[in-house]
Amino acid sequence: MRVYISIDMEGVAGVVHEDQTDPVGPSHAGEYNRFRRLMTAEANAAVEGALAAGAEYVLVNDSHWLMMNLLAEELHPAAELLSGGPKARSMVEGVDGGFDAALFVGYHARAGVGHATIDHTYTSRVYEARLNGQAVGELAINAAMAGVYGVPVALVSGDQAIAAEAREVLGPSIETVTVKHALGRFAARSVAPTVACRMIREGVIAALGRPHAPLRLASPIHLEVDFALTQMADMAELVPGSVRTSGRTVAYTHGEYGEVFRAWRALYNLAGVE
Repeated sequence: MRVYISIDMEGVAGVVHEDQTDPVGPSHAGEYNRFRRLMTAEANAAVEGALAAGAEYVLVNDSHWLMMNLLAEELHPAAELLSGGPKARSMVEGVDGGFDAALFVGYHARAGVGHATIDHTYTSRVYEARLNGQAVGELAINAAMAGVYGVPVALVSGDQAIAAEAREVLGPSIETVTVKHALGRFAARSVAPTVACRMIREGVIAALGRPHAPLRLASPIHLEVDFALTQMADMAELVPGSVRTSGRTVAYTHGEYGEVFRAWRALYNLAGVE
């Protein structure tokens, strides 16, 4: 069995504020370095669970911010690390490598969800993203990309909001590990990091012990992105094939989700150019 792990940071136990996840801001570098160690520990817990479930190969994709967060020297030696960027498939780079299951660890709810830890969808520039009319976050966007290659998502960990989102997007068979309960965007009640790691390890073993179906979207696939500001849409609509449907909204339609995902990456990145 080959297992793929995409790990983000906002959903890690104990994380409650952007200052703890920001690798750029010098004023809180100490906080970030503390929490990247907790992120690495949760990645290791997922690797341990995968190995206990019979995995012969595990790839861990560092999926947060600049994607250079995991401490390589502390990562489980049985896993390979994919880090750095930009990566064409971003948070699911490498998922096309013939995997039997994917694990989404440390994930968070989509932009606009209340009582969710640091809710957003890839970037603060995105107010809301929709696929075939349904509001989606990083979970659905990435799970559908994994689905292009026939890889089902077996487990999602984070707060109670992402757990609910996972069940909505992936169905009741998805294994969810709730390591904290968000009280607001920057407040949560969290289990201890060691307890979170145990929960993730046990959750992975349970998840990989039963079958899961890949997420596949009905074609044609229609993407709509509402940006925070109209000037962001001004730039995003430069993506070939996109259509400006309102002041803040740019849409893109294609029969293949792989092309929709490429457009998604271009849309939100161009939106940041002034």
